Amino acid sequence: MSRRDYYEILGVERQADAGQLKSAYRRLALQHHPDRNPNDPAAAEHFKEASEAYAVLSDPEKRARFDRFGHAGVGSSPGGGFGFDPSSFDLSDLFGEIFGGLGGGGGGGPSPGSDLMYRMEISFSDAAYGVEAPLVLSRLERCATCQGSGAEKGTKPKTCPACRGAGRQRFSQGFLTVTRPCGNCRGEGKIIEKPCGDCEGEGRRRESRDLKIRIPAGVETGSRLRLSGEGDAGANAGARGDLYVVLTVADHDVFAREGDDIVLLLEVPFPTLVLGGEMTVPTLEDPEKISIPPGTRVGSEIRLRGKGFGRLGQRGRGDLVVRASVLVPASPSHAEKDALRQYAEMTGAPVEPRGVLGKAKKIFS
Repeated sequence: MSRRDYYEILGVERQADAGQLKSAYRRLALQHHPDRNPNDPAAAEHFKEASEAYAVLSDPEKRARFDRFGHAGVGSSPGGGFGFDPSSFDLSDLFGEIFGGLGGGGGGGPSPGSDLMYRMEISFSDAAYGVEAPLVLSRLERCATCQGSGAEKGTKPKTCPACRGAGRQRFSQGFLTVTRPCGNCRGEGKIIEKPCGDCEGEGRRRESRDLKIRIPAGVETGSRLRLSGEGDAGANAGARGDLYVVLTVADHDVFAREGDDIVLLLEVPFPTLVLGGEMTVPTLEDPEKISIPPGTRVGSEIRLRGKGFGRLGQRGRGDLVVRASVLVPASPSHAEKDALRQYAEMTGAPVEPRGVLGKAKKIFS
């Protein structure tokens, strides 16, 4: 009876690399594994066939022999020397990936704590200058009563008799040897007969902690700060996770931000734009006087150096950019209107005619 080509079995090209081989085998193993197809001889045969193909093609030396001589190069024929030995083919690492860590840790060893995320809003000024901000965090702490063992004070966890503390057990499934978490101790490698009453055998308790975080100048909305070792405590005295603080910078009533610069839109009276003058402007610190040059156009900028945001991770600061706009009186007085009409007549600027007579002229024109 002829045997199928190993590349055909896995459904890959002959030039497939190691990653493609592994991916193809993973897909077939998931589909035909005996645990998922109990009492199905056809699935078992497909699984065995795929496993044999992967065992050969994943080994560079065996693959080279197969590419050159076909099945004769890896069979049990005399001189072959590369026969497939199912009993020695341990796929526990691969199946650990496929079935969610069947070959994982266990043994009750330390495991790292989870990372935590904390969202914080800060003011516009604090983002510009930096600040030391307090925060209250809920996180898992090592239980002080049992010192993290999970066992009642005065007692100790016992080694699991089923796995002898390994947290894993090996099972033979046909020609495969697969490692699985121990069902007796749930992969912990130990059994707590008298759990700690304060942490209920977990070894950790959720508690509230007050922390302070230094927020550097120049941060913006979306900036993420990492505090190493400030996350949840790890199980079995494992290392702490990290804390990530995600920042939101509040808007300002007066200023806007452009990079490291602060922008102020300043309404300047028309006479000042034309003739020049001095005006007082706000800053993030104390108000300052600026000089408006004669003939200043709308949109012109005056910079106050070093009055902007700190440059994140660098020296120096951005600027305060004063951008000129024209101040239009909302309700000008009669005297102001007369003065403006006189100016309009002098310059030929088009304006609305005055009074009822002007409106009538506009209607009948």
